[in-house]
Amino acid sequence: MADLDHSSSDDTSMDSREENSSHDSKLEFSEDEETLITRMYNLVGERWSLIAGRIPGRTAEEIKKYWTSRYSTSV
Repeated sequence: MADLDHSSSDDTSMDSREENSSHDSKLEFSEDEETLITRMYNLVGERWSLIAGRIPGRTAEEIKKYWTSRYSTSV
């Protein structure tokens, strides 16, 4: 029974690591994605959901975060 408890806690920690690594990897954009985001932004502006619809596996929130972190101008 101790083995079951131990493996359960291992599964939980592994799931957490997998979630973190998959979340971190989504914050990295390929050169093609960056180019597409820039082109789409020039065409449609801040319509993040429309831009995200052109990039499989990306959400509007991810695109917006990428854009604001990369191109945000502080006054």
